[in-house]
Amino acid sequence: MTQPSESLQSAARDHLWMHFARHAPVAAGAEVPMIVRGEGAYVFDDKGRRYLDGLAGLFTVQAGHGREELAQAAAKQAAELAYFPIWSYGHPKAVELAARLADLAPGDLNRVFFTTGGGEAVESAWKLAKHYFKLVGKPTKHKVISRAVAYHGTPHGALSLTGLPGIKAPYEPLVPSAFRVPNTNIYRAPEHGGDPEAFGRWAADRIDEAIEFEGPDTVAAVFLEPVQNAGGCFPPPPGYFQRVREICDKHDVLLVSDEVICAFGRLGTMFGSQKFDFVPDIITFAKGLTSGYSPLGGMLVADRLFEPFAQGTNMFAHGYTFGGHPVSSAVALANLDLFEREDLLGHVSREEAAFRATLEKLLDLPIVGDVRGDGFFYGIELVKDKATKETFTGEEAERLLRGFLDKALFENGLYCRADDRGDPVVQLAPPLVAGQAQFDEIEQILRTVLTEAWSKL
Repeated sequence: MTQPSESLQSAARDHLWMHFARHAPVAAGAEVPMIVRGEGAYVFDDKGRRYLDGLAGLFTVQAGHGREELAQAAAKQAAELAYFPIWSYGHPKAVELAARLADLAPGDLNRVFFTTGGGEAVESAWKLAKHYFKLVGKPTKHKVISRAVAYHGTPHGALSLTGLPGIKAPYEPLVPSAFRVPNTNIYRAPEHGGDPEAFGRWAADRIDEAIEFEGPDTVAAVFLEPVQNAGGCFPPPPGYFQRVREICDKHDVLLVSDEVICAFGRLGTMFGSQKFDFVPDIITFAKGLTSGYSPLGGMLVADRLFEPFAQGTNMFAHGYTFGGHPVSSAVALANLDLFEREDLLGHVSREEAAFRATLEKLLDLPIVGDVRGDGFFYGIELVKDKATKETFTGEEAERLLRGFLDKALFENGLYCRADDRGDPVVQLAPPLVAGQAQFDEIEQILRTVLTEAWSKL
């Protein structure tokens, strides 16, 4: 039985340590927003108020809230086999899911290593890259390259790959040997801003330059998201990933596509790399695989990377208690069934242009500088001056985002992300079941709130 609202608030203040949250307001008496139910593209709080879930929970609830078939799949599996590890053992659902993912993945990414979340998947990929090169006689290849402002997770290795100094500083020293290159934010391109193909070549060549500078015999992998999340949804320029693939092949460096957000329909394809027509060596995934109904993540690995581990006494000495959990695997299989039955990939492909067009209506507002993204994954960059692209100072961004937008958007019925990891943005990633009615609702709420925000500047 659910506790009364007052009792829940008291318990939350005294005992719940929320993630990435400032607790001072709660300690001073502010309420913790309490979400108790979800249905389709909407969630409801303990007071009965409805909110459009403009972030799919956390880029996760692809199939929408309240899907009974996913809950039933979990219950059925829990009654049959609630738990068993895949440490030298298998169980049917993990095996079935691995085979299905291999069939859906591009190229020869046929081996699946399961984790419980995205940060673990990234951590696993870096460890695999280092171990693989040791087994094939290239033990000095251990360094990794990622992009400025990119977020790859919170474990120490994944955090080392992350290009956000502010969230790294409290935990330093981190894992050494991680290096940064420019991202693909063409709105603020230092060169070739008017020529996407030239900008893409320039950005990709910075990876080549970094590998050469560090020494190709020391670099193991490049970690890139198909559409970079942090900073506000940076899509790749034309030809970018094809050039990166060439660079990685030239230097015998693994290309890791971090698709914790971009896989499972977020961009209208099963995997983000398929949207941009490149085949990585490793795909990291999580979130949308189960539509958030149960925790599960992992990495898809090319056959050649597994081969050394199939010889002699070699072993990838790595694993997680709940990796490939039977209940989560069953939910993932049911979720993929739902994807096929309702053609969610086709729905996103058919509706992505309408989503973009609806959001681009906001470009008439003086505070909106750029609308960018792909599929059902968009960022809206906020500026002080559209003509010069002048951004906000740190103090101004604090007042704008935390002081006003976070609360105002939620109070107006839209759950999304107002963020300044990079320049100030509003990020949107609704459930894949959303349509024009939800697009219009998002645009109308944003228009109202952003207009008020401008008047307060």
